[in-house]
Amino acid sequence: MRALLIRDLTLALRAGGGFGLGLAFFLIVTVLVPFSVGPQAALLQLIAPGVLWLGALLACLLSLDRLLALDFEDGTLDLLLTAPLPLEGALSVKALAHWLTTGLPLVLAAPVLGVLLNLATPGYLWLVVSLALGTPALSVIGCFGAALTVGIKRGGLLLSLLVLPLYVPTLIFGAEVARRGAGGQEVTTPLLMLAGITFAVIALMPFASAAVLRMGLR
Repeated sequence: MRALLIRDLTLALRAGGGFGLGLAFFLIVTVLVPFSVGPQAALLQLIAPGVLWLGALLACLLSLDRLLALDFEDGTLDLLLTAPLPLEGALSVKALAHWLTTGLPLVLAAPVLGVLLNLATPGYLWLVVSLALGTPALSVIGCFGAALTVGIKRGGLLLSLLVLPLYVPTLIFGAEVARRGAGGQEVTTPLLMLAGITFAVIALMPFASAAVLRMGLR
């Protein structure tokens, strides 16, 4: 598992489509929002948590089509099926590599970009906490979508259509944690819901991803 993780991280860094592309898209969304809604500081402060969470979600979505497609093209997936490592474990490692190269940089960059949207001072901590807790679920769900569409030519659009509805609960509770934190309100309920979604996805989704991938490769 360690060797597979190092391999995926190395390929992501060499390909240049990992954290660089996601961060660039996240920055573009954050910079363009003030131009579209106006320079009112109060309005930007109100919408900042939702905009930052939506930008992070879409940034994670950008690199999902590369999650399993390259391994399918060079035959790596066929080797993983016959490897001693269970396919569920291999897909979990790939989701972890995707989060390390895409989700984690977004978590670290979010407070800096929050300054551009005039995010309230108490909201920075809860924004980072919600993203750190919610983005792993985005990567694991994205791995499931990639397993569903592997081998389909130009399956990127189909992957987005399949994954986006599954992202909605994480988006709702993640943005709610950041919004309540920025407003100084109680965050326990949405935070527990977000944690429950993430832990349930991490526990169950690799088995579903492995099952659909086995059927697809047959």
